[in-house]
Amino acid sequence: MGATATTTRKLDLRLVRTAAYYLGFIVLGLFTASTGPTVQGLARHTGTELGEISVIFSMGSVGYLLGSLLAGRLYDRLPGHRLMGGMVLVMMVLGAVIPTIPVLWVLAAIFVLMGTAQAMLDVGANTLVVWNHGDKVGPFMNGLHFFFGVGAFISPVIAGWAIGASGDINWAYWTLSLAALPAGLWLLSLPSPKGPSDAERGARPEVNVLLLALVVAFFVLYVGAEISFGNWIFTYATQSGAVAEQSAYLLNSVFWGALTVGRLAAIPVAAALKPRTILMANLAGALLGLVIILLFPGFSAAIWVGAGLVGLSMASCFPTMVSYAERRMTITGAVTSWFFVGASTGGMILPWLIGQLFETVGPRGMMAAVFIDLLLEVGVLAALVVYSRRLGLED
Repeated sequence: MGATATTTRKLDLRLVRTAAYYLGFIVLGLFTASTGPTVQGLARHTGTELGEISVIFSMGSVGYLLGSLLAGRLYDRLPGHRLMGGMVLVMMVLGAVIPTIPVLWVLAAIFVLMGTAQAMLDVGANTLVVWNHGDKVGPFMNGLHFFFGVGAFISPVIAGWAIGASGDINWAYWTLSLAALPAGLWLLSLPSPKGPSDAERGARPEVNVLLLALVVAFFVLYVGAEISFGNWIFTYATQSGAVAEQSAYLLNSVFWGALTVGRLAAIPVAAALKPRTILMANLAGALLGLVIILLFPGFSAAIWVGAGLVGLSMASCFPTMVSYAERRMTITGAVTSWFFVGASTGGMILPWLIGQLFETVGPRGMMAAVFIDLLLEVGVLAALVVYSRRLGLED
């Protein structure tokens, strides 16, 4: 009887921790998706053009890169929930400060800090959910990324409501900051799960460098496309004249909402299809969505349909590539950190480049850049498949 009660208490604690991680990831989604609908307001606050304000995307990714590199060591040494809860509270404070900054270089520095905190939270949740559930982590990991999509979906709705009600972006950020407080306090109040012991870690075999480089290249291109589309679709739609500004906030929600639905749908799909098949279908669908937008410029229905299709198709790319890599190499902490380095690099380069294209080429330059990025991603996936077959690692 006593053993049963102890097991029940452990199970309950694991579920409570998981719920806290999910709430933390909703907060992560809220802040990640908030920049796109507010970027023009931030440009007005700092007296800059879109080509200049786009540096905040790059600075956020620089911070994300730094946070990814720091997180692994810190979570191995410090109580995980204190780090996660602390990062949520840091994001809350920075979010409240962002709309009050009138100087671009100061705002860029704030985005470096925000990116660092987001990466620390991201890496922490992905690590601790594994420590919390062990070999039964599968459905809980998929749930974690689903709740990120929930936050990203409602973020533009909150921003649009707050801006419409107040006439400025201030309350958009302040509302998100208030929403983050419960998650931060909850995480700080919970005992942290223990990481694997040295014996459990075992020996770390060598990883094929070229194989790892191709996987990292995939993450560079994928995250570059996702962040660019999610953050610039609002500006594309409004500057092309196809969608009114108030409706364009909902366009962001269509993209992130489709991403969320796609991640939920990917759970049973992943059990039925091979990762490479899913990835090929994902990229084909995303390219089709971009073709629809490019073929019908200025046509609002094409933008709505295309944004939904791109979001739905991109949804499972990141977790599916992790699954693809797991079948071909041992996933250690060092390997995982390289995945995040690639993701950070992609989020750093392409969104900044698109900001310059808006100034020199116009809105269509944004869609063309994302389209080319995804074509390169198809090439990297093809190289991965061919090289895996040469190594005898294909499914």
